[in-house]
Amino acid sequence: MALGSAFPLDAATLLILGALSLLLLLYFRRGSKCHGALNLPPGPPCLPIIGHLHLLDLKKPHESLMELSEKYGPIFSIKLGTMKAVVLTGYETIKDALINHPDEFGGRGIIFGYGESWKQMRRFTVSTLRDFGMGKKSIEDKIIEETHFLIKMFESYEGQEFNPTMTLNMAVANIICALVFGNRFDYDDERFINLVKRVNESVQLAGSPMVQLYNAFPILRFLPGSHKKMMQNARINVGFFKNIMNENDQKLDANNPRSFIDAFLLKQHQESGNPNTYFHENNLLFTAFNLFAAGMETTSTTLRWAMLLMMKYPHVQEKVHEEIISIIGSERSPRAEDRSSLPYTNAVIHEVQRFGNIVPMNILHSTTADVNFKGYFIPKDTPVIPLLTSVLFDKTHWENPRVFNPSNFLDADGKFVKRNAFAPFSMGCRACAGETLARVELFLVFTTLIQKFRFQVPPNVNNLELVSSVSLTSSPKYQNVCAVGR
Repeated sequence: MALGSAFPLDAATLLILGALSLLLLLYFRRGSKCHGALNLPPGPPCLPIIGHLHLLDLKKPHESLMELSEKYGPIFSIKLGTMKAVVLTGYETIKDALINHPDEFGGRGIIFGYGESWKQMRRFTVSTLRDFGMGKKSIEDKIIEETHFLIKMFESYEGQEFNPTMTLNMAVANIICALVFGNRFDYDDERFINLVKRVNESVQLAGSPMVQLYNAFPILRFLPGSHKKMMQNARINVGFFKNIMNENDQKLDANNPRSFIDAFLLKQHQESGNPNTYFHENNLLFTAFNLFAAGMETTSTTLRWAMLLMMKYPHVQEKVHEEIISIIGSERSPRAEDRSSLPYTNAVIHEVQRFGNIVPMNILHSTTADVNFKGYFIPKDTPVIPLLTSVLFDKTHWENPRVFNPSNFLDADGKFVKRNAFAPFSMGCRACAGETLARVELFLVFTTLIQKFRFQVPPNVNNLELVSSVSLTSSPKYQNVCAVGR
């Protein structure tokens, strides 16, 4: 009996098996080592070709890495297919690397930008976003305006069960659009809906086991699979952003730039005679889309965790509501300046971010030079995983880290306290450029929603589990809510 008839396999799987067989043959003919230099950080024994992939749960690799750190310490080596990487765990270790050695651990792969180009784009992005309101009252006004549209959408369900994912994605995306494009989109705009859907789909696919397999074995990328859909989405998204850029360029007023894209186009025109300029179309496309996708996904996912946790712990939700009503009332829109007067609400938001662990693997870093770090040698261009899960759940900094507990951010008098190991936006020079905007968004949207609605478990749900489904981000597996008007 043929193998294919005994074990039914699709064509893609057969091709992958064939390619792996070829790689295995090359491995045995050429030889290989799991670890190069003898004083690399320690790591588990690895297998030919696949390295340590057999030790990882590809649906939740951060949990597997946490388990490995228990055995091999806060710094260990791992081989993900053909890629050799170093994993950093725990607040002290990651802080030492990213804060005290920012240059050595400040690199990333080309998809995230690197070198002088990245530095120029980062500097320009942060400065321009500030010019257009990030961290100022003007962006608060845009956020508050968007929450009014969000409230109307939630009210339209009249307390019945619904999935808020797309609505939250569009609301948060519109806040980014106001900065990047200079305008918002209606929630029924088909172009906007499809853009948000494509970004959402690509984020989900990016964390799938099959895409991780292709990342581990780049030679297999010519085969069918989820990565093909991601590439298709990327091409369509590039076309969307190019159209927006062209529209902005045609209406560009040098005396009145309205958005990040306008500011970039003006800089591009100014440097048109410089053959070495970093202000070119590719950098604009990448930077604008990165701001849009990263800003939309992480903030909206955090808000979904907030709703789930408020449904799971109604006593926490009611205490937040009581504090909001006592300070702000039921009619006035919350403002950023209210944060200091709402210590419990602020603590709950921080604990949602910590417990939700939105970007568990962090974004991949790399070494920019040979590094001697804590007694180990790490070669130049080594991929580095500063595991954020290990910071947000560090047992030496959090009591019962796997338990949702707003008291983590309150002192004995009920006043809000900062915690060193609170790092949902990562640390160092590669920390999230939109952190200031995200913090204001989370506070204003969350407080407004709790002010206007009571979030309840749908009637047919007996036990609401706090389970996550991981892609590039960790999102609540259970998605439906009931938003009952107060």
